This record gives sequence, C-alpha cells and structure tokens, in this order.
Amino acid sequence: MPFEDDLGTALRRTGEDFTVDRHALVDAGEERGRRLVARRRAAVVGGSVLALALIATAGAYTGGLLDGPGGADGVQAAAQPTPTGGSGGTGGPDPGAGKGPRTGSGAVSAERMMANLQKALAGESGKVEARAGRGTESEGGAAVSGVYDDGKGKAAVSVSLSRVDPLGSQAAQLTQCGDKILQGYDDCRTEQLPDGSKLLVFKGYEYPDRRVDIKCWRAVLVTPAGFLVEASEWNAPAEKDAAVTRTDPPLGSAQLKTLVTSQVWRPALNDLPPAEPDPVQQGGGSGTALKDRSAADALESLLVPVGIPIESRGGEGSYGYAVLDDGKGYSLVQLNVSKGESTSGFAGADVTTEADGTKVKITQGSAEKGRGVVQWTVDTLRKDGLRVTVSAFNAANQSGAATRPKPAPTLEQLKGIALAPGWNRDRN
Repeated sequence: MPFEDDLGTALRRTGEDFTVDRHALVDAGEERGRRLVARRRAAVVGGSVLALALIATAGAYTGGLLDGPGGADGVQAAAQPTPTGGSGGTGGPDPGAGKGPRTGSGAVSAERMMANLQKALAGESGKVEARAGRGTESEGGAAVSGVYDDGKGKAAVSVSLSRVDPLGSQAAQLTQCGDKILQGYDDCRTEQLPDGSKLLVFKGYEYPDRRVDIKCWRAVLVTPAGFLVEASEWNAPAEKDAAVTRTDPPLGSAQLKTLVTSQVWRPALNDLPPAEPDPVQQGGGSGTALKDRSAADALESLLVPVGIPIESRGGEGSYGYAVLDDGKGYSLVQLNVSKGESTSGFAGADVTTEADGTKVKITQGSAEKGRGVVQWTVDTLRKDGLRVTVSAFNAANQSGAATRPKPAPTLEQLKGIALAPGWNRDRN
C-alpha cells in the first residue's frame, strides 16, 4: 500500500547508520527544507483506514546547537517517528511526548467527520465521497479523506484537525512559505485574517522533482486559540500511485480558504486538548559563537568570506542551507552539525588528519538525484565527537537539473567552513 510503503521507507532510512551512506545526510536535509511547507498529510491506507503520518525532524539542541544529548537525535535531518497527540504537529519535538496520550473525549466520531467533509463542500459544484475518517478519540487528532468529483476528473481531498501552540515556532513554520528555489512550488501565499488567524495557501507538487505530475495544493489555518486545520487536495483520485485525472486540483485558493475556515470543524477542534507550549528555541546573533547558533545562521556567516552572493537561505536547528548565485547558475550548499556520532566512516586511505586531531573525509562524484548533478562533500570529525559536514551541488536542489558544470564554492572553501575554529570553542 502506498502510505505504508512510504512510511516504511522513512523508518528504514532513519534506522540506517549515519556513516554508511554519505548521501543520506544531505538527502534528508533537503527533505527537511521541503517539510517546512509540507508538514502533515492525511492519507488513505487500503481505502478503508485513514492515518496521519506525523514525522518529526531533529532540531537544535535545547541548550544551543552543540550543547545537547550526545546522540544522533541532534544531528540527522532524516524523518523520525514521534508520538502524536492532541497538539498534533510535525517537524519538531512533540510537546506531549512522555506525558501520556493527549486525546479528545471522542465526542466527534469518524462518521461525523465524514459527514462534516460533505457538509463543508456542499456549496461547491461537485460532490465528495468521504471514504475514511478518524474521530477526536485518536491521539493523532481528527481527520477525514475522500474523493471529490465535479465531472472534470476525480480528485483526492483530505482534512486534518489538531492543536498547536499559536505563539510557538511550529505554528509559525506551518504558516510560512518555504524557499521556492529549493522546494519548486508554483505559488504560496500567507494571510492574516481579521480574527487574528494565520492562513497559508500552497500550490505545489506531490514530488518536488516532478517525476510524476501529481499536483498537491494545501491550505493551513492556525487560529489564536491554537486550532490547526489542514486541507490537501490532488489532481488525481489518490495522492500517490494514481493516474492524473485533471490539470489542477478542483478547489481554488478561495475554496480552500473556505474549507479550512468552515465552522463545521469547531466541535471537533474544541474537543481536542490544548497543545503544550513549544520549547524555547535558542537564538543567536552575529556575535554568537558558531556552536551557539543555528546551522543556517552559522553557514551564512561562514559563506560571507567566500564572496558569492546568497540568493536564498534557510534550515532548522542543526541543518542549514544556502543557494548561491554568482551569475553562472545556482549552487546549493548544505551544513549539518552533530555530536556523538559513530566514527566508523572515518577510516581508510581517503581520510586525513589535521594537526589538532580532526579527521577529514572529502568525496566528489555524481549525486544520486537530479540530472547531471555533482556533489562535493567535506565531512569532518573532531576528537570530542563533534561532526560538521558541508556539501555543495551544481544545482539549486538535489532533485532538479544541473545549472552549472560544478559547485560554486571550491573544495578548499568548503573545507574551511567545516574546519572553522568557532565550532571547537568550549561553552563558558
């Protein structure tokens, strides 16, 4: 089944040793960037059971970028399975984790959710067949999915309901448009509604590399009370492994807005418990040591001496990226920082050792994704277990086509970023 296959693949990738595949870290990093826009989806499993894939990505260490637990959790941008709760979020720590199930009373059943979907779309020209639902008794929040038919081609549609901290970073990320260069969407707009709610309407693709021409359009609403309503639609009767039936999904921006703001969802939202406050995110200005800053901020400061204009940048926690533009084609640069990783990948003739004991491994070759994309990686491991990995590509993203013969930064410049002395400074 498509959903189970995708989830199984994500879980298997999570379990792999970081050092086994040099592509895994940067691949997962780019996926994290995409998830800043596409956070959570409702999917039909076997046409009868609805499941929400709540996949969390590792973020910054609670006490600063490098001052956290000595495990892989602070390092990999790969998707991690997380307990889900009424706070219902992804892309960050689950506020309810370790505090037992966070569920509603079940006052709104799966059957009522399916009826609500039909009611919410009753004013549209087409009809929706609600095929699967989940009530408020579920730890993942309430959800419903179906197939919409306006006579112009059947289209999958889904709605999920949960709660978030309206003032937290998760709510902000869910309603912010991501980097268009990296994510390759067609349109994304945000709006603040008169009641203070924040709305995002996103028009993109199921696969950012567009290997299949399935479009995915989405609306995300976060209210001042922390209600989170997410609606997704596709131009096919299923989000994956289904033939495209129409040029675009059936609901336009205004219709998606009407769907997520419909009052039919309020009883279910009111039955879900409020989310715990988001953990405090550590910041860092230009005067902060590298180890105390987000990877995105650190990478930007380290790229300034390189002298290549930065077209766009972003990231989250221990992962950062920048797209460089020297006028000769875009070049993606990624940075991942970790501590306490396995050293098994730092042995062999291709590994050198610096005077301070830092091990360096440089690799060059074709990237696994994209047409003609070249990947250069400088992977470093310090004696205290600190690992800094910098990769550069001759494309704006790994899944696209090459835009230049080779990455914009030189290997020496990438090595200089990875070996920057600020990473080694002890915390006072």
